[in-house]
Amino acid sequence: MRYRAFADECRLRKVELPESGAWVVFHIPMPASWSKMKRAMMKGKPHQQKPDFDNLIKALSDAIHKEDSGIWDCRVTKVWAEEGAIEIKEMGNG
Repeated sequence: MRYRAFADECRLRKVELPESGAWVVFHIPMPASWSKMKRAMMKGKPHQQKPDFDNLIKALSDAIHKEDSGIWDCRVTKVWAEEGAIEIKEMGNG
């Protein structure tokens, strides 16, 4: 059910993932139980636990493409954040 809501939201916001050159940054929300000090220390730092980055990018590409086999180049990053978000940037050529 959560995936369906996620997919609907992606379509509603007209999220696009190009076939190459994208840098997708998943901003993973920090647990509410963390102290203000820990939150400040971890904001923007690598997120190195579940969900796995490959599962996140698969869910995103499946949500916005009927056929995502054409996507051949994409960088994926997971970082801790105050609020959850997905940022899609275009990578530069050098």
